[in-house]
Amino acid sequence: MKKNLRKLFGAALATTVVLGLAGCGSSAGTDETAQTGEDNSDVTVIKVGVVGEYNAQWDTINELLADDNIKVELVKFADYAAPNRALNDGEIDINAFQHKAFLANEIETKGYDIVDIGDTFISPISMYYNKDKISSVEDIQDGDVIAIPSDLTNGGRALKLLEAVGLIECDPAKGYVPTKQDITKYNKQIEILEAESATLANILPDCAAAIINGGNAYTAGLDPIDDTIATENVDPAVNEAVPQLVNVIACRTQDKDNEVYHKIVEVYQTEEVENTINEEYKGAFICAWEK
Repeated sequence: MKKNLRKLFGAALATTVVLGLAGCGSSAGTDETAQTGEDNSDVTVIKVGVVGEYNAQWDTINELLADDNIKVELVKFADYAAPNRALNDGEIDINAFQHKAFLANEIETKGYDIVDIGDTFISPISMYYNKDKISSVEDIQDGDVIAIPSDLTNGGRALKLLEAVGLIECDPAKGYVPTKQDITKYNKQIEILEAESATLANILPDCAAAIINGGNAYTAGLDPIDDTIATENVDPAVNEAVPQLVNVIACRTQDKDNEVYHKIVEVYQTEEVENTINEEYKGAFICAWEK
């Protein structure tokens, strides 16, 4: 996988509130007709939990699934806290919003009985800057406020980015998920403000910079090139954490062999969907499935 990811990343880098949770309609797990193919007039509707407005790929997926009588229906959440709970409780069928490290932490801390069934993309985390205050990392001064995600995995990534640009130093024993308590040295006496990921773009005007992942930045209308002054390195040869930062499609463990869910994964991992992601998001997301 590392060889494939390195090729993908190298090429790419070169160039509110839930809207509806009405129950899981015609679920693939219970729709015998859809699985046997005996009646092609029936469409199996799969509810997919997502966060943010970066969903053009799902339009392409629905076009590709039409001949299989499968339709994805998106259920949108306002933040990262809800989609795994909804999945675990059976309110949605699958979700697609998180990377492997985030999922692993959710399972460990909340006891969710869910599992990933396919890779999608990686979303590099970047430092977006307040253009009224600074124009580069070098402009950051003592007392400046930098906002980062409050969840463990993305917050850890943000701190590692601050370390990579020389603003802080972290305890190396903490790997890619340090916390503020693991900062061993401030090279600049910055103030690190932790906030829920979806709110970071909104508080950027009150900070010198905010470290935001690609999905939330895209939803907020930020440009991953023009509006950033630093981005994490997503070459697996350099950043050993990269395989754990690949986003995934997840389902309940009991449904991990569901053929319809795996068909959705198969269609997601097609050239047509890759083209949509590359054209629509301009580098905010980098496709990261095996080919």
